[in-house]
Amino acid sequence: MSDIPISDQSIRLGQFLKLANLIDSGADAKAVIADGLVRVNDEVERRRGRQLVVGDTVEFAGVSATVAVE
Repeated sequence: MSDIPISDQSIRLGQFLKLANLIDSGADAKAVIADGLVRVNDEVERRRGRQLVVGDTVEFAGVSATVAVE
């Protein structure tokens, strides 16, 4: 698991997946989220616009990343 710092108080799930290098593009984010392949805090998340805050953990393809303070 790695900590990924953000500059604001929150970030959208699709943006975070790209920032954490878990996916390559926004189109990829849309597809993997819609397919139910992304988990936020151990629950499947299907909303690309889900707002993540510091401490939230995102998992995709066996890799985890946690939202951290910049």
